[in-house]
Amino acid sequence: MKIAIRRMGNSQGVIIPKPVLAQAGLETEVELSVEKGAIVLRKPAASSREGWAEASKRIAGAGDDALVWPEFGNEADKDLKW
Repeated sequence: MKIAIRRMGNSQGVIIPKPVLAQAGLETEVELSVEKGAIVLRKPAASSREGWAEASKRIAGAGDDALVWPEFGNEADKDLKW
């Protein structure tokens, strides 16, 4: 399939047909690289924070979410007016 390279503002780009993106499993974001003269699009690696929300819920559910450092204030805190 040949696709035209088009001007997009100060850049250039191509429009990738939706069925091609679906076939490759690409949805909202890709990793782009150039390998041996070819532009390569890949699914992004898993987010480094993936699963954090579920993990924090499990920790809280187990009651293991106490503060590591106790809360403490500053000397002048008593003078603050809220």
